[in-house]
This record gives sequence, structure tokens and C-alpha cells, in this order.
Amino acid sequence: MNGARILEGLNDEQRRAAVAVRGPVAILAGAGTGKTTTITRRIAYQVASGAFLPEHLLAVTFTEKAAGELRDRLAALGVSGVEARTFHAAALSQLRGLWERHAGTRLPEVLDHKAPLIASLANALPPPHRFLPRRELAGEIEWAKHRMVDPGRYLTELDGTGHEPPIPAELMLRVYDGYERRKASTGRMDFEDMLGLAVRMLESYPAAADAVRERFHAFTVDEYQDVNPLQAALLERWLGGRDELCVVGDDYQTIYTFTGASPEHLLGFPDRYPGATVVRLERNYRSSPQVLSFANGLATHLGGFRKTLVATRPAGPDPVAAAVGDEAAEVATVVRAVTTLRDEDVPLEEIAVLHRINARSEPYEEAFAAAGIPYQVRDGAFLRRPGPRATLQRLRRAAGDLSVEDAVIAATDALGFDPEGSPDADEEVTRQSDLARLRAMAHEFTASHPDRDTSAFVEELARRFSTEHSGRGVNLLTFHRAKGLEFEAVFLPRLLDGELPFRSGRAKADPDEERRLLYVGITRARRFLFLTWPTDGKTGPSPFLAELGVRATATRRRGRTRAAPTAAPAGPVGDGPVFERLRSWRRSRAQADGVPAYVVFHDRTLARIAERMPTDRAALAAIPGIGRTKLERYADEILDVVAAG
Repeated sequence: MNGARILEGLNDEQRRAAVAVRGPVAILAGAGTGKTTTITRRIAYQVASGAFLPEHLLAVTFTEKAAGELRDRLAALGVSGVEARTFHAAALSQLRGLWERHAGTRLPEVLDHKAPLIASLANALPPPHRFLPRRELAGEIEWAKHRMVDPGRYLTELDGTGHEPPIPAELMLRVYDGYERRKASTGRMDFEDMLGLAVRMLESYPAAADAVRERFHAFTVDEYQDVNPLQAALLERWLGGRDELCVVGDDYQTIYTFTGASPEHLLGFPDRYPGATVVRLERNYRSSPQVLSFANGLATHLGGFRKTLVATRPAGPDPVAAAVGDEAAEVATVVRAVTTLRDEDVPLEEIAVLHRINARSEPYEEAFAAAGIPYQVRDGAFLRRPGPRATLQRLRRAAGDLSVEDAVIAATDALGFDPEGSPDADEEVTRQSDLARLRAMAHEFTASHPDRDTSAFVEELARRFSTEHSGRGVNLLTFHRAKGLEFEAVFLPRLLDGELPFRSGRAKADPDEERRLLYVGITRARRFLFLTWPTDGKTGPSPFLAELGVRATATRRRGRTRAAPTAAPAGPVGDGPVFERLRSWRRSRAQADGVPAYVVFHDRTLARIAERMPTDRAALAAIPGIGRTKLERYADEILDVVAAG
């Protein structure tokens, strides 16, 4: 293997990193600066220079795809035998080879998903919490395990960190403890246990630790800014006091702190390893100078290791930053711009629309479908997400005598729809938004087709969202899912305060991490970048726009201003003294029954009652949203409230 050939084509800083074959080394790789090329060449040069045998090297990535790409690139350079794995795959391989021999017990089987063990525990929760998606409970368990916190220390950890669980702490502890007990009784381990058990093995059995350390002499860790405490603990045991470690990462792109990741692992590397070689990669091979100007403007507010991206690509168009009237106008603006790009021969697969949470993809799915523009949803299309999927399952079993709207109301009620709630978790915000959207579509469908049944409505939904194609079309995905990807054109709509940075219920996302999310979004773009925000909402533009040098009414950075037409905001669901008395009655009745308010009636139903002012049971029964059960339970009380006015 020719060492000179390995270094061909590298810029000065990439070459400096590649020839630093002995650790410790930290490569601070800005977005689009060729980090994978750099670490691949460094590993190959470690072998070519004779510093290490390939079988003594372990490269750790965060995804199987990244590990496979690393192996393929090394093979293209003539290097074989280097082990490239994810943390979990490396830990499981070591456990399978060493655990039974040294621990004397069988290695637990791997649990594919937490949901089966969590389901019955979740079903036993009180009604207000029973409807929470199982993934939220699983995510909270992972939050604790990533920090090496067992059930016995869970409440103390909550007090110490200020972390808010998705349900009351005592209930969450009950779920966590029950999950751990059930997992142990069935002889299973989850993905976090793979790492925890590997740490325990290397701590408890010196011979096992010696075997691992004899096998691997040097380590490379990609995306080091995403390492959590559990992964850091395993890496420390692998090293065993040695310093043959190369880490590569970008603290500007730390966007997974909910998993326990922290930029401090990367930022503190020079302090933990005095004399470490630190290399900054700043020559960007992805984006135009105009896009990088935006990114560098935001970078001054990111702290950490300062990195100024330098363009190597030719100039492109200025990024567009536009205020639009409302959400519908914003969606229409994006669709028109996508159509223009397609007409200019930009492939649809090279266009991405990014959003903060999954719920925001639905209007774009529908709009692209209506325009006949293929799209692909990287995070789960609207009809495949938990709320709509469960609703459709119930609709297929719905009684035939219900109207479409009543059937959808009943189905979403059973799934815990709560229009007055303020969920803290992103996934629950998405689920509630999806359920609300289904109810709105059912109302529209019933008004337009009063004689058609639920099967026709299901067919209508399939048609409205029918142009999603696997692997082709415009990409709809979250900022988080976009990390590591790049596109010719990127749209960043709904840049509002409360959306980015995100707020919901009691939950307020860390503004530093939210700013990094925006940085990740901007740096996905090669040539075309569009930032938009509606002006008719209850909140103003994202404060990050000012940090970018964008005025809230500007259509183009440092360009002319043009106010977009503003649509009249939608009116309230209901108003007037009867409506308010009904809401007050509902509140008291819900408290007496020990159920959430939405279980009694939703605002839309109360508004219809206030509008029609029924005087008997027959008139009340004719109002959508009042089925036989609710009529029997609440009719007399409702009629008294209405008559009181």
C-alpha cells in the first residue's frame, strides 16, 4: 500500500490529521469539510505507515450505514481487516465472545423493542396518561439508561437535573421499575443493556478486559459530539488508560442531547488529553459561498470551538428569507418554489423541506399530492404515524350508523384526543396535531358528502396522500433526520418563536441546541436555501433570524423588502355566554368524574350546542358529537345549562 497515494487530494489540514497516526487526536470537522474522507485516510495511513496492524484498529460509528461506508472506503484504498462497527455492534460482539466464558452465565437474548414489555404497564396508568405513545415511555427509560441511572436512582436524578419526565415522576418510576423486572424475568436485554453489560464485564472480569485490549490497540470515534455517558464509559474501558484515540466531530452539530449526548465530551478532549493533536477542518466542499455566509453568521452565536467555513464551490443565488401571510400561504409558496426548481432541472430528490416535528409534514404531503409532485417522508408519512394509523384501524371497525364525523370523533376520543392539553413531548404534540387534523378533514368530508360512509372517507384519505413514493420525490423530514445529509435545495419553513426554539406545554427546548438545529438545517443546502415564517400566528418570528441578520419582513437578506399578503386569522371555535357556561359545566363534571375535559365533550361540540340551543333530548341528539352514551349520561345537565340562559 502506497502511503503517498493515500494522502493524494487532501488539503493541508486534512493531511495534517491523516499523518497524525498516534493518539490522542481531535479532528474538529465543520459541516461539509470531508470528515469521513479524513478519518478513512488516517486509518489507512496508520496501517500503511506500520503504526498499527489493521486487525488492531477499531473504528466506531453511530449507524450501520456509516460503518459500512467506512469499510467500503478502506477497501477502495486497499485496506482490509479494520473493524468498523457501531457502539452497540462492537459491545454485542465482545459480549458474545467473552461473557459466558468469564461470567459463567448465559448471555441474555436481545429484546428487539421495548413496547411489548411496556404495553401492559402503560395500560395500567391512570386515564390522563394511558394514551401516551409507548415510544415516549421507552424514550424516558433510554434517557435514564444512557446516563447509567437505574430505577433506584431515577427520582434523585430527576431532582438533580431538573429533567421533566413525560408523565408524573412516581408513575414513570413505576413503569421503569416494572419494565426492568419483566426484562430480567424473561432473560432479555435491550440495546442500552448491551453497552451497560459490556462495561460491567470489563470492570468485573480483568481477563475479559485484557482480551479486548489485546485485540484493539487504537480507536477512532466518529460523530464524537453525540457520545453519551454510557458510550463514554465503554470507550474508557476499551482504552484501559491508553491514549490511542482519535475523535472526530463538530460541537456545532450536537443535536441529540435528549439521548444524553453533550458537546462537552468533544470540547473537553484537550483538557483530558493534554498535548493532544487538534486539527480544525474548515474548507467546505458542499455549499455555495452564499449559503456559508448564512451559516457562519449563526456560528458566531454557537460558542464552543470556533470554526469558520470557507467555500470551495462557485457562487450561487442568495438565500431567500420571506415573511408570508399564514400557514396556507407558506405551503403554497414552497410548492411554487419547488415547481420552479423542478422546471430548472433540479431533481425532486435533491430538494428537502425540513420541519421541527413530524406533525408539520402533513400540509406539505397534502399540497404536494394535490399538485401531483411526488414526495417521500423520511420520518413517517401522515397516514403511517401512530395517531392516524390507529384511527384508521378503528374506522374500519366503526358502526355503520355513525356519520363520518361522528365515527372519527369517537375514534379519536378513544385514542385520547385532547384539544385543551399542552403535551410536553414532541411525539405527543405530533399525535395530538394529527388527530385534530383528521377531525377537521372528517368535518369537511361530512359537510361535502353527507351520504357517504367511513370507507369512502378512508379512500379519500388514501387519495389525498397518494403521491408519496418510496425513494423518490421531494424529501420531507425533520431537522434531526437531516443531519448527515445534503441537498441541492433546502426549505426551512415555519421559523417561529415557539417552533424554533421549540416550546410545548411545560417543555422548553434548550435554545443553544435549537440554534444548532437551525445551523444543521442551513448547512444541508448546496445552492438554494429558503427560510420562511407566517405572520398571522400568536407568536413572532424565530429570534434566530435576527442572529442571521434577517429582518422579520425581509424577503431577501440585504435585499428589498416586500410584505406578503396576510390572511385573516381564523375565528374562535366558540364564544358567547352559553358556550362559556357549557365549558364551566364541563370542567366541573370532568373533575367530579376524574377524567380529562375532552372525555366529556370537545369545544367544537359545545359550540354546536350553544349555536343550536336545543330544548329537548331529540334536538340534542341531532347535534354531531353527541352519541347515545353521552346523551344518556349528560343530556339533562346540558339542557339545564342551556335553559339557564
